[in-house]
Amino acid sequence: MIIKTLSVAPIGTNCYIIGCEDTKEAIVIDPGGEADRILDSVEQEKLTLKYIINTHAHFDHVGAVNDIQEKTGIPFYLHQGDEPFVEPAAFAQSLQMFGMPPMQPPKIDEYIDSSKTYTVGNISFSVLETPGHSPGGVCFLFEKDVFVGDTLFAGSIGRTDLPGGDMGTLMQSIKTQLMSLNDTITVHCGHMGDTTIGNERQFNPFNQYWT
Repeated sequence: MIIKTLSVAPIGTNCYIIGCEDTKEAIVIDPGGEADRILDSVEQEKLTLKYIINTHAHFDHVGAVNDIQEKTGIPFYLHQGDEPFVEPAAFAQSLQMFGMPPMQPPKIDEYIDSSKTYTVGNISFSVLETPGHSPGGVCFLFEKDVFVGDTLFAGSIGRTDLPGGDMGTLMQSIKTQLMSLNDTITVHCGHMGDTTIGNERQFNPFNQYWT
């Protein structure tokens, strides 16, 4: 499996390009900005994008969706629980809250379904519903990797003071969906560096809530 990580503007969000080494098919997870840079990276790896799929819909994770779609025509997948965040008025309000310039919110082509198994080439992955940072927050579980968006960080957790956030819900999500995984699973976070389930189980200062 090809994993390409790009920390993109405006606030250092980790965008992930996941590719199948056999078929060269690829997906993009959380393209928060710098669409041209993301597409250049896809081209450098000689990959063909099939769809965009997001862990959640905060502006710093969806900012490049429209531009990528305009240039590739690929669909955008998002959990229905986060659909309110990409409604024009709510999206504009969130940008204003953080002092960001106006941008068009993305349009959802298909709702993420946690009962389905998704594929990219010969690679398959499942969806873990992990609300708390946002109502429709999800994580994507591959064989040895999980992409968690802003649900969990190395030594921390996602913030819950934004609209739709809830601390109790987030802790329950982490406990039931992530801490049930094998310690060796690599955790790819929405910001900053990678970690492992084992590291967070043992050293995360919030681990009292899920042990």
